[in-house]
Amino acid sequence: MSTHLTEQRFDEFDLPEPLLQGLKQAGFEKCTPIQAKSLPLGLEGKDIAGQAQTGTGKTIAFLVAAYNRLLTQPASAKRRPNQPRALMLAPTRELAIQIHKDAELIGSLTGLKLGLIYGGTGYEQQKNQLAEGVDILIGTPGRLIDFFKQHVYDLKEVQALVLDEADRMFDLGFIKDIRYLIHRCPDPTHRLSMLFSATLSYRVQELAYEQMNNPQHVIIEAEKRTADKIEERVYYPANNEKIPLLLGLFQQENPSRSIIFVNTKRVAEDIYAWLEGNGYPSALLSGDIPQKKRQSLLNKFQQGEYHVLVATDVAARGLHIPEVSHVFNYDLPQMAEDYVHRIGRTARAGASGHAISFACEDFAHTLPEIEEYIGHSIPSEAVSNTLLVAPKPPAKIERYRSSRPGGNRGGNRKGHQGHSGNKSRGQGNRRRQSSQSSQHNKKPATNT
Repeated sequence: MSTHLTEQRFDEFDLPEPLLQGLKQAGFEKCTPIQAKSLPLGLEGKDIAGQAQTGTGKTIAFLVAAYNRLLTQPASAKRRPNQPRALMLAPTRELAIQIHKDAELIGSLTGLKLGLIYGGTGYEQQKNQLAEGVDILIGTPGRLIDFFKQHVYDLKEVQALVLDEADRMFDLGFIKDIRYLIHRCPDPTHRLSMLFSATLSYRVQELAYEQMNNPQHVIIEAEKRTADKIEERVYYPANNEKIPLLLGLFQQENPSRSIIFVNTKRVAEDIYAWLEGNGYPSALLSGDIPQKKRQSLLNKFQQGEYHVLVATDVAARGLHIPEVSHVFNYDLPQMAEDYVHRIGRTARAGASGHAISFACEDFAHTLPEIEEYIGHSIPSEAVSNTLLVAPKPPAKIERYRSSRPGGNRGGNRKGHQGHSGNKSRGQGNRRRQSSQSSQHNKKPATNT
């Protein structure tokens, strides 16, 4: 029996038959802890503020509760087609797409129509989809507000509201947009509201009490923020040792599927070039890569066509990528919460995995805060000469630059404070600016 599951079965809940059959067809039989604890509340119509570590099934929890609400409580007779019955907000395009996939997976027999709205692509197609009408509207705040202000749709008939990764909404500067949309929904007493995240900060809890109806807190394993089956370790390389160390660890570990996280798109491009030049075909995921190409690369990685994904934090939240054996923090994140979300891409659904971090000259100062946040020290290992591989020259690559003036409101915003190194969670003046972009101007060390 999988140790990440409880004995609570979905068919023991009083769920509508189409939803129950959809869950069964998708292979969902037993609940994870967050599902077992939150679903009884959601099915009773109680608002939920849920916290559980990433990869534990929060998406299915809120989808089942929302589907149940719509299937058991008919829409108003005066509802128009362009008035969605449920609104699900996500901080990034990738997470919105994943929620939509999961909703399709378990809701295929319900007859409810799904809509997916996010920036970067498909403007007229999405606009027409909204005008024709959807039951469940899933999307990112920027474009949703754009269409709302054009009166393409309204939110007066919303029966279920979901905020996924609410703490990330704050980090990306979306909180005013979130409040704008919520205030256009019916009163909290006339809807089911659910807020889920891997971390529930005080400001998120404040949002819950402002915008929800006496939300019930559901907290799973709050005392341990990282999964039990993740083997963590940290190395302390000089900046010019990072590429040789990464290549050496690839040779030593032989990861079956890995994600390499960095803090800037420029460094992501540099690492991608080094990997390509050294025989490791990779997918590159950052905010400036065109949306269609990003989604295509992500799908190829999920399907196993690529075994390495180089990513900024756009990929750290909510993506269900199976069988990731290794996560590399090439750059330590500048926010402790992001460490949890990054390494949560491995050891999902009861599996085991490895999280390897580089505490380099530029980012080692964030390690104490990360360790304080996760509640334990990360074991360290020496950077030995045998681990440093002499790299071949990097490949020449196309560098993507955004064509959207003023940034992107459709999902992953540029220039947000959460990862700029300027201000984050009260640490502003204690944190220094990253000089990561300059580190690859130095010749990488070699094993001589």
